[in-house]
Amino acid sequence: MPGRGDEYNMRANQKDAALDIEKIRNMRLGTVEQRYGRREVILYALGLGYGADPLDAAELPFVFEGTGDELRCVPAYVNVLCDPGFWAQDPQYGIDWVRLLHAEQEFTMHRPMPACGTLRGEHRIAGVEDKGLGRGALLHQEKELFDADGGEKIATVRSTLFLRGNGGEGGYGTAPAAAEPVPERAPDRVVNIPTLPRQALLYRLSGDWNPLHADPAIARRAGFDKPILHGLCTNGIACRAVLAAYCGNDPARLRGMFVRFSKPVMPGETIRFAFFEEPGRLRFRAIAVERGAVVLDRCTATLN
Repeated sequence: MPGRGDEYNMRANQKDAALDIEKIRNMRLGTVEQRYGRREVILYALGLGYGADPLDAAELPFVFEGTGDELRCVPAYVNVLCDPGFWAQDPQYGIDWVRLLHAEQEFTMHRPMPACGTLRGEHRIAGVEDKGLGRGALLHQEKELFDADGGEKIATVRSTLFLRGNGGEGGYGTAPAAAEPVPERAPDRVVNIPTLPRQALLYRLSGDWNPLHADPAIARRAGFDKPILHGLCTNGIACRAVLAAYCGNDPARLRGMFVRFSKPVMPGETIRFAFFEEPGRLRFRAIAVERGAVVLDRCTATLN
């Protein structure tokens, strides 16, 4: 989930007001500028599990700057850069933030991600899709990332949040088209990536401080037995799988990726990615092996 949880006071109360559609419609998240260097790029990659095998020469350029090649930045890092903060926690908007979950995430690369630099993020709330009383609501956000010095557009990022504790309070805007199911056939390739029990605690150092992923008491209030892995961490691990299986670990070959989050990953589980090759794109889903649960579905990656 996006955001820095220290932006607002943590509260035990959650849903004490209805969703305020007009305040959300009129909100201006503004522009966020962020500088990042090799420390941040390496920490993000470590949060995705890169470097688990320190002798893996294919992964070393993502976690070590001294290989003789330029340090490589995982393209999914665009999801977390220039974050506007965990604004949904502000009680004026009436969002039941403890029960909020990530629903979808998509990024499109307009040029390769530099290994170091300063980016400018421009944000907007594209709309709220009301699913009805007791059924929740979907909130759609968009972010455009630009090189702060030259002005070139680096990436466009779209995210959808599932407001499980809301619904029946109205909406606005136009919802994006529904994602297509993946093919019903045997996959062309399968990639297994294990996660660590402490994966969420490591990944959160890249900027997502939501306590749902660290505090067992908050996780239980949200309906989980223990803290769950960040959706964007699962997304980043999917990017890692695509790069390894189809891009020769060259980030410039990945043009974009879309995922739908269907169930959370529990830190320590193994994620199995099933890839279906189609002309001009890859379709895929991901399964938590230990539970047999589909955690990502209807996913697409486009390659150069």
